[in-house]
Amino acid sequence: MMMFPRPQRLFRGAANRPAKLFISLAVGALVLGGCAVTSPPRAVDADMPAQWQAALPTAAAGAGVAHNASLGGLSAWWQLQNDALLVELIDAAQRVAPSIMTARANISQARAARSISGGALLPSLDGVGSISRGSAAQGGAPGGGSGSAIATTAQLGLQASWEVDVFGKNAAKRDAADERLLASQAQWHDARVVVAAEVASQYYSLRSCEKQLAVTARDAQSRLETSRLTALATQAGFGAPAVAALARASAAEGASRLTQQRAQCAVIVKALVALTALDEPLLAQKLARSLLEAPDGQPQQAIVQVASVPAQALGQRPDVYSAARDVSAASFDVGSAAAARLPRLTLAGNIGTGRTRVSGTSQSFDTWSFGPLSLSLPLLDGGVSQGNLDIANARYEEATGKYKSVVRLAVREVEEALVNLQAANDRASDTDIAAEGYRASFAGTEARYKAGLASLVELEESRRTLLAAQSALITLQLERRNAWIALYRALGGGWQVQSNSVQAQ
Repeated sequence: MMMFPRPQRLFRGAANRPAKLFISLAVGALVLGGCAVTSPPRAVDADMPAQWQAALPTAAAGAGVAHNASLGGLSAWWQLQNDALLVELIDAAQRVAPSIMTARANISQARAARSISGGALLPSLDGVGSISRGSAAQGGAPGGGSGSAIATTAQLGLQASWEVDVFGKNAAKRDAADERLLASQAQWHDARVVVAAEVASQYYSLRSCEKQLAVTARDAQSRLETSRLTALATQAGFGAPAVAALARASAAEGASRLTQQRAQCAVIVKALVALTALDEPLLAQKLARSLLEAPDGQPQQAIVQVASVPAQALGQRPDVYSAARDVSAASFDVGSAAAARLPRLTLAGNIGTGRTRVSGTSQSFDTWSFGPLSLSLPLLDGGVSQGNLDIANARYEEATGKYKSVVRLAVREVEEALVNLQAANDRASDTDIAAEGYRASFAGTEARYKAGLASLVELEESRRTLLAAQSALITLQLERRNAWIALYRALGGGWQVQSNSVQAQ
């Protein structure tokens, strides 16, 4: 066991006066320097509004809603849509999304940086060993001369050093690393929310496209049948050639629209393949089977209970939380850079054992030392330390500006989602009435046309109006779904601060 002399023995006698002077200067420098370490605020005010300006969703606004979901329950929101394929596609996309992989790698880097910065607060200990072999001169050789012998020397020991973190430079680095680790974990959750929203948007776009395709196919078939009947009537002398030409043009227009709609649906399928990395034939089978199981594709869009206070709602957004952690980390960086300009106090020590063997004779020896206790005073570094401090302050200002920008964007996204959701709900009844009215009008015009009481021009005009009304109805359904998805994303997707952790996957 290594023994150390009592501290008072170090200061006995005149020989220890330089040590006393050194310690006095060190303590004085530390005390004076300690007053100079300052950091900017770790939390800033983002000037959030006191309340939302748009109307919050209510049970009355969500006709057909089957469930209610709190802010925290948004994480299970996709399961509430009663669409197993949608949940499966989201899971598949989250497993292969490059943004999520990048976010997970950033977490690993942040954890490693946290370990490195935390280790700087602890003493370092190195094990050292050496062995050497050589000749050693010896006196008193036979005949009055001198000779030499082979000497082997082996040493083994421990060396320790420790920087006393008097001004908190290393502690600030560790705290900054802690904040960045939390930020990286929140970014991972944000990436998952974004991927889920993108997959759902593409999935519902495909379902809407399939509905549009069915409407377009019926319209094209109706136009083709009208063209056939008109051609027969013209051949029998009961119709004008111009009327037959109009019918053929209408049929061609319907066929062209149908081809275009098929292409749009195929493009969306390609997008889902890219997002989920599933084989396209397999995905096509799953989509077809899902369509048969739920032909209407109507989701059970759960009502989201949005907090009336924006600060409470936005506190559950991982990107806002991450930006706030970046501000805090930047503040710690400023403190660390400021402390780096102050004196440094380091302590070293070692303990070792050795063995020397010469001409069959061995000798062992043990050594230890405590010190030196050294103080370094930065005097002239060409402006490096001041430059590092200026950079840290500039990065703090950058982080503060980014945080405020993220908060403003978050407020805007929630407001826009609420407005779009309310508008879609308000238009639903009128759009249904319009579609039903135009459907009845077309049926009456078609019956009059077959009875010879309406012209083909009237029939085609009624057909185009019906097609536009049916398309508007499907588009409105998609707008409502997209508004729900946007609200889900704008509220953070159910992420919560207390669950800011990432499981190894």
